Amino acid sequence: MFSKIKTCATAKDIWEKLVQICEGSDETKENKLTVAQQKYEAIKMKDGETMADFDERFSAIIIELNSLGKEYSNRELVLKVMRALPREWDVKTMAMRESKDLNKMELHDLFANLKAYEFELET
Repeated sequence: MFSKIKTCATAKDIWEKLVQICEGSDETKENKLTVAQQKYEAIKMKDGETMADFDERFSAIIIELNSLGKEYSNRELVLKVMRALPREWDVKTMAMRESKDLNKMELHDLFANLKAYEFELET
């Protein structure tokens, strides 16, 4: 890293070079955002995947999107998760849609509810 900034004359030059190295150019950021959005749009819970693993995978995509400046409302995230679940979860998600205010539901509350339901199914 030092070799890339040793020719910089001022602290400002060093800072700008570090930002470019760590974040990339505007074009690179735009490409990263496009890829992250494609991951978000295509995500589905995999066969045999636990809810904890799906939570981890989904959250990683959301963190990546947030770091690139893209944010979604709680409602958008909750509905996205519900749509990404396999058909066997339809009854649970339908019940949650009817009984909960999705505008106020936090993502961690949704996953806690789904993990509890998954645990009930396993016992």
